[in-house]
Amino acid sequence: MPRSTAFSPRGPQAIGPYSHATWAGDLLYCSGQTPIDPATGKLIDGDVGAQTNRVFDNLQAVVEDAGLTMDDVVKCNVYLTDMANFAAMNAVYGTRFTAPFPSRTTVAVAGLPLGAAVEIELIAKKG
Repeated sequence: MPRSTAFSPRGPQAIGPYSHATWAGDLLYCSGQTPIDPATGKLIDGDVGAQTNRVFDNLQAVVEDAGLTMDDVVKCNVYLTDMANFAAMNAVYGTRFTAPFPSRTTVAVAGLPLGAAVEIELIAKKG
């Protein structure tokens, strides 16, 4: 079965050979987004709070352009380069969802593309 992908013209261009998202039945698997400004193609300036907001703006564009909303998100994976940034990321994260919240995993990583402090991927479900 060929892959069915989703692309957001409002999201940043992929910095590698991947799609913004891929459909598997009713599940939309969104690729990880970093805090890239779609207008410039460059990483934004700012702390992890500002970066997390930009990441969610990018993810929301992909989700909405695929015909879903952030209320359809069922799982998030968060990657931080420093767990000392967890509280700041979590504060922004809490403004992007309503209860019941999606499942989430947060891990520390050695590095992220372009020197980002945070990357988030998610899964959303149609219907």
